[in-house]
Amino acid sequence: MNEKIDLSKETDLRGLTTTADILIPADPLKRVIGQDEAVELSRIAAKQRRHLLLVGPPGTGKSMIAQALALHLPRPNEEIRVVHNPESPERPLVEVRSESEVLQERESKGSAEGDLIHPEAAPPKVAERLGYRCRNCGTYSSPSERFCPSCEKAKIDLGPQAGNPFGDIFSGLMESMAGAAPFPTGKERVTTTRSRFGKEEVVVFERAGDMIRVLDEKSLERKRELDKLNPRKVIVPLERNPFVLATGASETELLGDVRHDPYGGHGQLGTQPFERVVPGAIHEAHQGVLFLDEISHLGATQRFILTAMQERQFPIAGRNPQSAGASVRVDGVPADFILVAACNIQDLEQVLSPLRSRISGDGYEILVETTMEDSQANRALLAQFVAQEIATDGRIPHANLGAVEAIIKEAKRRAKILDGRDGALTLRLRELGGLVRSAGDLAVAMSDPVIEEKHVTAAIRRSRTVEEQIKERYGSYMRGLGTDISSAQKEKSPYYFWNEHLREDQAYH
Repeated sequence: MNEKIDLSKETDLRGLTTTADILIPADPLKRVIGQDEAVELSRIAAKQRRHLLLVGPPGTGKSMIAQALALHLPRPNEEIRVVHNPESPERPLVEVRSESEVLQERESKGSAEGDLIHPEAAPPKVAERLGYRCRNCGTYSSPSERFCPSCEKAKIDLGPQAGNPFGDIFSGLMESMAGAAPFPTGKERVTTTRSRFGKEEVVVFERAGDMIRVLDEKSLERKRELDKLNPRKVIVPLERNPFVLATGASETELLGDVRHDPYGGHGQLGTQPFERVVPGAIHEAHQGVLFLDEISHLGATQRFILTAMQERQFPIAGRNPQSAGASVRVDGVPADFILVAACNIQDLEQVLSPLRSRISGDGYEILVETTMEDSQANRALLAQFVAQEIATDGRIPHANLGAVEAIIKEAKRRAKILDGRDGALTLRLRELGGLVRSAGDLAVAMSDPVIEEKHVTAAIRRSRTVEEQIKERYGSYMRGLGTDISSAQKEKSPYYFWNEHLREDQAYH
């Protein structure tokens, strides 16, 4: 197997056969191309828990920076729960458990659940009473079977129906009339004693599907301790993704809610308030990264994000005044996250000034790059980008050197057209990644083993915007619109009204 080429050290692409030879960095921040300042500040943000505001056009790697930052954070070590409050059920309590406490509880709960054994390993009399063993022939079967599949006799005494040839029918009929499914044979649990290490101890055998659960005195004691605890619900588990994407989320999705219950939490009919609490993205991002792209579109909701950033906690309450959840509120729910917000330059004014002040006071504002210098080192970075896109897609073949060079050439052309920069390479990499995948799809369609220059050339033509295609076909966008529009639309279109009443040299073209 050939050794992978590390393009951060070897920038000469002439020795490259295909992108399969390129080493993809293990460090996620080293996979971010051309955003050196943003990467440096992201490392600081991960270490010092700072906020970031990334400003720039779509497709320049803002979301990738946020994800890479999250992967540099320590693993979350707290679990958040809501606990039933018996004195005031509509004011559930918050419980935060450390990793060591959670693991200890799991171990304790596991020991309280006892051991599972096969029915054959249990004492014969116990297996009979639980409905696993036939008292007549000793054959083992599922406790749901009333009659032994071997001797076809009742596995246990049928009680009042014993000796009645239609006892099984009467028993099933009575259960059907009661509206219940047929009861399994035997008891649910059997309590007995056993001698262990010269000492008599109580032991409980319980049915557990096709197995039997054995609970010794220690397990029973731990189970009693667990039963004393107030009911609780985990809303933010210990094992969770440290990166929470909340772009486009509603206020409810961001801040949490309490589900409606038509019975209003009635003790016998309804669901208890603590069980209906739903965390928001700001709570799920606790100890991680909350990424909000197009943050300006949140409008006034930004002020709640600001409050959570300041307090590092935020209450969860019912948000629909018509819902039974409106009377439920959980205070002090942790929400200690790193905010990575993003927006375009034209939307910067729509980001609340207090929120920007909080970010700049406890973090960094970054204008992301749209181009980078056309150098040998940066061309190597683009080759690495191509390899990353192919690996991420997983459905297209690798690209040879000719294809990589064609993509680099296109990156140079786009830098000139989109940003007016000569001697530069574009960093609008989302569209460039689409070009890589389009070329790969062509290679697959043509049954070619690798992406070649011809595939990239064809993909470039296919990747033109609709506006570019209209201009090429009709000469201008407006002429294309005039060809496609219906007569009814023409009558209502102010564009056509003016064109019909203007001289040829005054009309829009």
